[in-house]
Amino acid sequence: MKKVLCYFILLLFPALLSAQINESDTLGLKANLSLTGFWQAGNVETLIFRANSDVSFKPLENWVFKTQNSYVYQEFGKQKADEDILSLNFLYLHPERKVYPLLLGFVSTNYRREIDLRYLLGLGASFQIVEGEKNWLKCSISSEYEQTNFAKANFNRSGYDGNFSIDTFRATVWISGNYHLLNDRVILSHQSYYQPSLERSNNYRWQANVSLELPIWEFLNFKVNYQQTFESVVIKNQKQEDRFLTFGVTLKSY
Repeated sequence: MKKVLCYFILLLFPALLSAQINESDTLGLKANLSLTGFWQAGNVETLIFRANSDVSFKPLENWVFKTQNSYVYQEFGKQKADEDILSLNFLYLHPERKVYPLLLGFVSTNYRREIDLRYLLGLGASFQIVEGEKNWLKCSISSEYEQTNFAKANFNRSGYDGNFSIDTFRATVWISGNYHLLNDRVILSHQSYYQPSLERSNNYRWQANVSLELPIWEFLNFKVNYQQTFESVVIKNQKQEDRFLTFGVTLKSY
């Protein structure tokens, strides 16, 4: 639980300085923090905690830096089941245009999947399909170099056995959107991606994330979040798919 509290503070800090943030917005600084989870005690003890922060700012004219950070912790019967950290970082040039380039760098860990460290570095371009201050839809295409360090070296696909580290070049297709419905009483947002390896067809992953927010106050929303992930290459006897349904609040600076 100490790690949960420490990471909560790290996520809260940018929110105190300043729905899914659109990097094409004209504001110089935008930030939000989402906290969702579930706790049950008694005959069955369960704890699920998830924190997400989203910060966007302009380091230089015509440039926008956006960072999305998340932390997931789960335990059942006081036994830790998950502790995952994910940091997605983007640098955009002229994001106000219909098509604009981007650089990206990701870092993540995953306790249950026994991933000690994964990082990706790449570049690509974003396309604005629907442009608006509150309602928007975007698609991005990028290519990355990825390296993943595992705690074990036996996998569900025997061709990877014996390798504690797996590296590959990937292509990624992203789709994200944000919609204000019913006179801003409901905010629907989504973000999903598909990442195949450019070298081995049996190495791919995808993720889909959908959120529904109900504004409570100018800077506070109630949030329901559903996330589903899939990885084709995992440690032997692990399931390839995970699902999360959580409830909580979003704090924002705008």
